[in-house]
Amino acid sequence: VLLQAYGGGFVQPGGSLRLSCTASRSTLNGYSVAWFRQAPGKEREGVACLSDTDGTKYYPHSVKGRFTISRDNTKNTVYLQMNNLKPGDTAVYYCAGQLTGTDTTSVSGYNYWGQGTQVTVSS
Repeated sequence: VLLQAYGGGFVQPGGSLRLSCTASRSTLNGYSVAWFRQAPGKEREGVACLSDTDGTKYYPHSVKGRFTISRDNTKNTVYLQMNNLKPGDTAVYYCAGQLTGTDTTSVSGYNYWGQGTQVTVSS
């Protein structure tokens, strides 16, 4: 599967953005999907994970209540709705997919990656 993320941009603190990740070459059916982010000088971290095995969602404490992951299999697209954005959310955001259904919250669990989209939160 080939993933392409888009929807990033510049937003003021407190604002919202919705990222999208569209799959091509293959359907996303059966894939667990996730969004990760990487800020300059920091490791890539998961911000939202959606298991295909049981539909559970995982959010780290830093974004819980502000970020929501969802998917529309009819459009072969995964979304990340981000509300009440903070300067600390500034990073390149990546979508990812995997078929194993295990280790769905860590970078190492994913073998399909989109190219990343920049999100900048600043006043």
